[in-house]
Amino acid sequence: MNSTITQSLGAASHAPDDGTVADMERVAGLIQKAKTAVEQVIYGQGLVVEESLITILAGGHVLLIGVPGLAKTKMVQALGVVLGLAEKRVQFTPDLMPADIIGSEVLEEDSAGKRFFRFIEGPVFCQLLMADEINRASPRTQSALLQAMQEGRVSVAGQYHPLPHPFHVLATQNPIEQEGTYPLPEAQLDRFLMQVDIHYPDLDAERQIMLRTTGLDAPEPKQVLSPDDLVAAQRLVRQVPVGESVVNAILKLVRAGRPETTTLQEVKDRVAWGPGPRASQALMQATRARALLQGRLAPSIDDVLALARPVLQHRMALNFGARADGHTVAGLIDLLCRHVDAG
Repeated sequence: MNSTITQSLGAASHAPDDGTVADMERVAGLIQKAKTAVEQVIYGQGLVVEESLITILAGGHVLLIGVPGLAKTKMVQALGVVLGLAEKRVQFTPDLMPADIIGSEVLEEDSAGKRFFRFIEGPVFCQLLMADEINRASPRTQSALLQAMQEGRVSVAGQYHPLPHPFHVLATQNPIEQEGTYPLPEAQLDRFLMQVDIHYPDLDAERQIMLRTTGLDAPEPKQVLSPDDLVAAQRLVRQVPVGESVVNAILKLVRAGRPETTTLQEVKDRVAWGPGPRASQALMQATRARALLQGRLAPSIDDVLALARPVLQHRMALNFGARADGHTVAGLIDLLCRHVDAG
């Protein structure tokens, strides 16, 4: 076993045994192959692919923010193929009802004339659900999806129906077009482990997109993992040891973002509400997953800083005065990271 891992761990976690280390190294190789397979069809979005994989490895859901045409749908389809997951897509619209997502009971009659109700599953009964433009659906429909995301089951007519395992939601939002939308409430935003911002590709990536996707031989993703492999990897992520210094960095970062517990005057002056304990949980799992994806057997403070923005930015809000002065949540998170990095 790597002795440097043992030395880097404090009281927060125990070093893994040799068998667990071997499993971690094997899984890290598989996840790297999966990332490469997705990037062969999604050009110029390596960070987006990595953060989406980290979210899935950590067992969470991801909110993708980006303008149309940045391959959000294609990336979800590619992830479904590469990870061997059954994926479905729902286009959210204002008239979408909860039953259109979770399913409904229908009255049927058998050959003997006896009537009974039969549950017909909705598209949420899959392993990877793309909720396209999730903020276009009504709060009632959003709340139906919230239960599925949080509990891994849905309730219809007083009966619970478990969802397949694993189950992940990759939801999208258009940051430009807000007319006719229903902003997600803070409670539902907090259920997303990460908010991943998708930006325009650079010049070389856009050249690849233009040349490789408009011909007869457009590349297709290939399966690398099975659902069982993914579940085993997710279980292994929870066994990745976390050193005391990383635990302290997570706590310092999250608590510094709350006006009630911070020592930073900028946070007291600008933040309306800060991240809750679920942010700490999300950072703990995400840093473990990032370390494993990159072939390391323990996370570092650099992982915490790298994941601070996607984990925290949808869990904080600025007050009116801060917004009026041109401050942003992203800028405030950068301030928090400098605070943590300074020790």
